[in-house]
Amino acid sequence: MLDRTTQPEVKAMENIDIAVPRRKVMPNGIPLHVIEAGTQDVVRLDILIGAGKWQQTQLLQALFANRMLREGTKRFTSAQIAEKLDYYGSWLELSSSMEYSYITLYSLNKYFASTLEIVESMLKEPVFPEKELKTVVDTNKQQFLVNSTKVDYMAQKSFASSIFGNQHPCGRFASAEDYDCITSSCLKEFYDQYYHSGNCNIYIAGKVTDEIQKLVEYTFGNQSWGFADRKISLKPYSINTTPDRRVFTEHSTAMQSSIKMGKVMIQRTHPDYYKMRVLMTIFGGYFGSRLMSNIREDKGYTYGISAGIASYPDAGVFLVSTEAANEYVEDIVKEVYHEMEILQNQLVPESELNMVRNYMLGDMCRSYEGPFSLSDAWIFIQTSHLSDSYFAESMKAVQSVTTQELMALAQKYFNKEKMIEVIAGKAL
Repeated sequence: MLDRTTQPEVKAMENIDIAVPRRKVMPNGIPLHVIEAGTQDVVRLDILIGAGKWQQTQLLQALFANRMLREGTKRFTSAQIAEKLDYYGSWLELSSSMEYSYITLYSLNKYFASTLEIVESMLKEPVFPEKELKTVVDTNKQQFLVNSTKVDYMAQKSFASSIFGNQHPCGRFASAEDYDCITSSCLKEFYDQYYHSGNCNIYIAGKVTDEIQKLVEYTFGNQSWGFADRKISLKPYSINTTPDRRVFTEHSTAMQSSIKMGKVMIQRTHPDYYKMRVLMTIFGGYFGSRLMSNIREDKGYTYGISAGIASYPDAGVFLVSTEAANEYVEDIVKEVYHEMEILQNQLVPESELNMVRNYMLGDMCRSYEGPFSLSDAWIFIQTSHLSDSYFAESMKAVQSVTTQELMALAQKYFNKEKMIEVIAGKAL
């Protein structure tokens, strides 16, 4: 008989077995990463192009060059693309980041050849039609105008500019006028420079059959396409952090204020990063964190507050973020520094550290349990310029970090005097 009065023994996780992609370089030089996992007859194709905000010469250029791929090609109109994808039950996502633009396709295996034909046309022969461009730009501009009235967007923009400077790609933000400057010709110029087989990576995950892999290789990897001889390099930029400790943006009718606090921090490649993740989780990285327990549960100042290390191509950024009623702003800032000081001067209890260990290890397992999440994980490794040992090193750090090491890290990196406080809201 099962004794339900006795709690099951909690066993520490020893290792996580993460499937490594099969990798090959196709005849035209494009790296192909194949992740065979899952039992359902469905696959996900990810095409990565090194063409993000960092590479653009005009604000919004990377965003709209990527977004317009589905709005018309030499073979298909935007309506035909939408109808065909809908007919085959496929799902297409287009997105861009600081360094990359992404084309992501979810498709049933039996229709993969048909949907791949559409993606091939989108990638190799878009036409950037003026009529569709105007509609897309106008829609995005209206959304931008709405977002510009929100305190969280205002604070996010001000924080990034304060950390990086407004000449750095991470600190530059578009205005309404920049939307009006987007033309078909400027997008075509960006496309010609970056969308080619010499600047591309392909991932395919799911129940990948030999036939599906051969289709991908034949479609994208058999011959060079685009202006593949164009050399790609990332231009270096200087980080010019503001000397101001407090940056305030007025929103006279705001009922709440958005608070962003932080500073330039170590990157993922730094030796301290792995164990620093544990400290940041304790500080503000999960629902039971110090900041949540104090500022949400005990004081009731906010519904949620978080802290973490945001990663950018040339820097990490320590960031604390929350929204609260205007009258609680100063109290929240005070309590954030108070929790930082506690971690600098008091050892984290072993019971709390063990709880965070279990949380982080469990989160790792959930993140790598399916074929598409595995694909996300390996794409993350590539786009973050990390080695394959990142997952093992992360797990080792979580398992081995000591309370003394956490205190030393807090003393080293929780520099109150270097923190920038960015507030967007109503002045009191």
